[in-house]
Amino acid sequence: MKINLKSGIDKLLFGMKQNDVITALGKPDKNYKDEDDNIIFVYNAQKIRLTFYQEEDFKLGYLVASSNDLEVFGFKLVGRKIADVKKDLATKGITKYNQETFDTFENYFNEDNWFILQTEFNEVVKFEIGAIINDKDEFDWKFPVKK
Repeated sequence: MKINLKSGIDKLLFGMKQNDVITALGKPDKNYKDEDDNIIFVYNAQKIRLTFYQEEDFKLGYLVASSNDLEVFGFKLVGRKIADVKKDLATKGITKYNQETFDTFENYFNEDNWFILQTEFNEVVKFEIGAIINDKDEFDWKFPVKK
């Protein structure tokens, strides 16, 4: 699954509605509302969780994925050492991270592209990416609005 920084993953584009996602991936294996009344879709085969923001007319705004097939710029992420992934991303100009530690997990957040590389035991285990907020403090939706 190809990560498209600032846009989404594979066919999934920020700004899609639930029906658009169902057309692209089929029915989710699980769906529910979180504590903020956002709608969450879970696809087991793709190892991906999608969040549709309630405050944004239920547009797709956040993705969490842990598939070994995830790649960005042709580089695999999950299952690799964080030092190697960071070295690969540096060749594409991605070098700034805010690092947070939780128990055995460490998160490497890149604000420019709004993604998190989550590691455990120095190995990438999860990738999270959110829709970008533009200069007008609005979401930069990538999915074309149907007229």
